[in-house]
Amino acid sequence: MAQQGEDSVVERVRAKLEAAADPSSVPDRRRFFRAEPGGYGEGDQFLGVSVPAQRRVAKSLYRDATVEGLEALLADEVHEVRLTALFMMVLRFERTREDGERRRIVELYCRRIDRVNNWDLVDSSAPHILGAHLLDHPEERGLLFDWAASGRLWRQRSAVLATFAFIRAERYEETLELARLLLDHPHDLIHKAVGWMLREVGKRAPEVEYGFLDELAPEMPRTMLRYAVEKFSEERRRDYMSR
Repeated sequence: MAQQGEDSVVERVRAKLEAAADPSSVPDRRRFFRAEPGGYGEGDQFLGVSVPAQRRVAKSLYRDATVEGLEALLADEVHEVRLTALFMMVLRFERTREDGERRRIVELYCRRIDRVNNWDLVDSSAPHILGAHLLDHPEERGLLFDWAASGRLWRQRSAVLATFAFIRAERYEETLELARLLLDHPHDLIHKAVGWMLREVGKRAPEVEYGFLDELAPEMPRTMLRYAVEKFSEERRRDYMSR
């Protein structure tokens, strides 16, 4: 890892994002990510940078950033700066096999989870950092259930999305248990996340998802159920939705 100084990398990331920005897209982004007063992303700031441009910036600079620099980027008020920082963290995590380095990234992620505060930030990072780490460290998986019980929306969605790493490894217990715990959650972002993960379970192990739905479909929020059955045959989808 090149040590060019945290201030240097932070400023280079910001400068590259500003150069790629399209300010005319900011109003649409604010609406899309519910950054208006009363929205779940209230107060978030945007430059108007596309996701592919953010990924290019992350790929060009992730090797140079210190953990302190990444933390400074996560603290930024601008949405695209935080998402770029998360892309950099994912790249660093995935491209090193050194456990100490990977753990430092996970610890930063957990320490600043308050800055992973919209659905795209969660979805782009939780499976690749937290989920991948917990897959290798099963003794720490209690964190998922602590976050699910926290009453804090983004920690709860992060817990659910982290299990995508388990699903890809054909391990489904945590996803199903979290789905049970969050069945009565009031927010549709959790309904969508749980339904999505159940759908991913069904792609790999249909009978596992059928068993869960046979028991609990009548109690599931409609959005959660709709996401869960999206890939079923029309007949099976109608059957579950009618319950």
